[in-house]
Order: sequence, then C-alpha cells, then structure tokens
Amino acid sequence: MKKSIMMLSAAFMLGGVASAQKVAFEEYDLDNGLHVILHNDPSAPTVVTSVMYHVGAKDEQPDRTGFAHFFEHLLFEGTQNIKRGEWFKIVTGNGGVNNANTTEDRTYYYEVFPSNNLELGLWMEAERMLHPVINQIGVDTQNEVVKEEKRLRYDNSPYGQLIPQVKKNMFKNHPYRWTTIGSMEHLDAAKLEEFQAFNKKFYIPNNAVLVVAGDFKIEQAKEWIQKYFGVIAKSTPIKRTTFEEAPITETIKATFEDPNIQLPMVVTAYRTPSMKTRDARVLDMISSILSDGKSSRMYKKIVDDKKMALQIGAFNYSQEDYGTYILYGLPQSPFTAANVLAEIDEEIVKLQTELISEKELQKLQNQFDNQYINSNSTIEGVASNLATYHLLYGDVNLINTEIEMYHSITREEIRDIAKKYLNPNQRLVLDYVPVKDKSQN
Repeated sequence: MKKSIMMLSAAFMLGGVASAQKVAFEEYDLDNGLHVILHNDPSAPTVVTSVMYHVGAKDEQPDRTGFAHFFEHLLFEGTQNIKRGEWFKIVTGNGGVNNANTTEDRTYYYEVFPSNNLELGLWMEAERMLHPVINQIGVDTQNEVVKEEKRLRYDNSPYGQLIPQVKKNMFKNHPYRWTTIGSMEHLDAAKLEEFQAFNKKFYIPNNAVLVVAGDFKIEQAKEWIQKYFGVIAKSTPIKRTTFEEAPITETIKATFEDPNIQLPMVVTAYRTPSMKTRDARVLDMISSILSDGKSSRMYKKIVDDKKMALQIGAFNYSQEDYGTYILYGLPQSPFTAANVLAEIDEEIVKLQTELISEKELQKLQNQFDNQYINSNSTIEGVASNLATYHLLYGDVNLINTEIEMYHSITREEIRDIAKKYLNPNQRLVLDYVPVKDKSQN
C-alpha cells in the first residue's frame, strides 16, 4: 500500500511538473533554410534573440584547431553597418546584454533586450550572419584575447588540463580529441583567407537556428525576421564527415604533470554513446547517484565517512557524437590514488550488481525534476534549450518531453547501463600529478 501511494505521488508530481513547465513554441523555416523558433512569454518585458550555428571544434581541421571558438570572439568585431568596437556599445546603450559560447558541436550567440528593442536584436544577428567584417586587424586583436583566455583557463589554472588530457587519450580518430580553444600555433599560422573561408562555409542560414523568446508580438516578429534574415542567400549545404572510434578493450594508462597543482588527482574515464540516446540519460542518473550532493554514494562514503579524499565527482560529458563518462578524486593523505580508485570501483560494482532502492530512484526523479524546472526558469534558459533541442537533438519538443524519459528509467536499466559501459577494460586511468621536483632526484 505504501509503495502504491509513493508511485501515485510520483505520478502526480510528474504531471504537475509537466503541465506547469510546458513551453509553448512555434517553428518554421525560411526559404534560405534558416530554422526559426518563436516562444512568446509576456511575464517580463524582455526578449531574447539568439542564433545557434551547427559548428564547433569537431568541424575543424587537425592542423587548424580552435577556429570555432575563435569565431565566437571574432564575430563581435563588427559588420559592414556596425563599426569596429561598437557592438557592445549598441547593446548596452539600448539596455541589453549579450554573450556567446562554443562547444565541440555548436556555437551560440544571444542578446537580451527590453521588449521594445526586438527589431534591434534581430537586425544585429542578421548583420552578424550577412555582413561580418573579417579583416587582419580583427584577427590579430582576437588572437591576443584568445591567448589570454587560454592562459587563464587552461595553462595557469589548477587542474585546467583535466578535460584536454582525457579527450586526448580517449579519442584517436574523432575531432573530439582536441580542445575547443584549440592550438595557438594553429591560429598563429592561419592566413586571413582561411578565416574568411571558415565563415563562408559554416555561418550560413541553412546551418543555423534563430530563436526569439520573451515578450513580443508574433506577427510583428515574423515580419522583421523575413525583412532581415529572409534576404540572406542560402549557401552550399555542409557535408559532414562521420568519425568512428574503435571500442576500448583494455585499460588505457596515462600520466600528466600539472605545474599548477600540489595535490594529485586520480581520473578515470569511459567512452559512452551520443547524448541523444536513452543510455546517455541513464548515465546522467548514475552520475547523480554517485556524486550529486553530500548525500550521494561516493561523497558520503569516500569523503565523509572514510575521509580518503578531499573531493570526489562523477559526470557525463555528453556530446553530439560520443560522450565521455568521467570520475575523479583528490586523495587525502595518507591515502593514495590507488586507494581512492579502488573505492570508486567498489561503488560502480554495487551499481552493476545491486538494484538501487525505490526510495533512491524517487530521490533521483525529484533531482531531475528540479534540474528541469531550473533549466527553464529564465527566458535565456528557454531560448538556449529550444535552440539546442532543435540543432543537436532534432526535436524541439524535447524541452517538454525529455523529463518524461528520465521518469521512465527503471532501476534495472541503471544496473544494466552501469554494467554495459563502466568496466575496467573499457576505460582510461589518468594519474594527474604535480610536476616532480627534479632537485630531489
């Protein structure tokens, strides 16, 4: 009876989350292939204009890495109708904010304006697509900006090489093997014509999605979208190469010395399927079981109870083509990396051999309900999610239905997916250590 009441309660909770958070939208295509998504929400007098391009680090050449991230910066330099250095002044002068970000799979630009400046936001994004000025002074300026970012985020940041080192060892064929920020040597060597060709190939209407979200009149927005984006010519469709990795069948062992740390870190990583798969969602749940919060299995046991580690974590680094499931720990003296890894493995074996409890499953579902609500709690979050679900997942309505998929995951699936992907012969073990003191040798 108690179990039935719990299940009924969970069903009501899911129904409440789904109905309260349902995101209404309209989508259509312009003749030039630009996909448009409109989400009207008059609850606050703001509007987001955003464009996501299907270009990321994986679309670069091995000897010219870092281009997609470079363009995240470069396309703020100016256009034929926006003078160099004026982009941010126009935005802030009209009460707005803007930003951009890049991953291995896509690049995203957005502005948030007061509702009465929707036309301005649309014009600026159309300008970025149609009339970017890509010249040597802009390339040189942004080259220095990117170099400084690399120094801060990677070269001089403690554990800043964690993800790059994992990627380097996990992928031998796929472009996921290099970092999004890329190689400074490649950017230095690139000629202006190469940047211009990259722009012409990827930053085109038929490789992008435009999202307008917030307080606006739909028919007026459609008129402006046609006015500013409809005139942009459709370009040559992009032919994408499929890269496949051979299965990992024995443990990969690697060591990396980081001059910015004093404490070693043990890292283990497993190659997993695309974020579009159901298996990837199950792995998301496994991450929560292992390390989401102080009551999670690994944190409670390894950090709190046994005091073997200062920090412990697990996360599913999901991407369009493959994912990488990463676990890490900072051993606390006198315990070693081997001690911590043994404890991590013990928790994984438990997941592979024992079903989690109904109570733990309910806790998981509550956590994912909370994440779902938070991800759609701002108009900026909704805009980003709408663009992502269209461009990378091929289904905009996942913004409303993906939570149902998480709720349908069973205890048996969690056990089976852990057994399928998280095995010692399918992983990388990386010893991430301080630089050795050579004076002691």
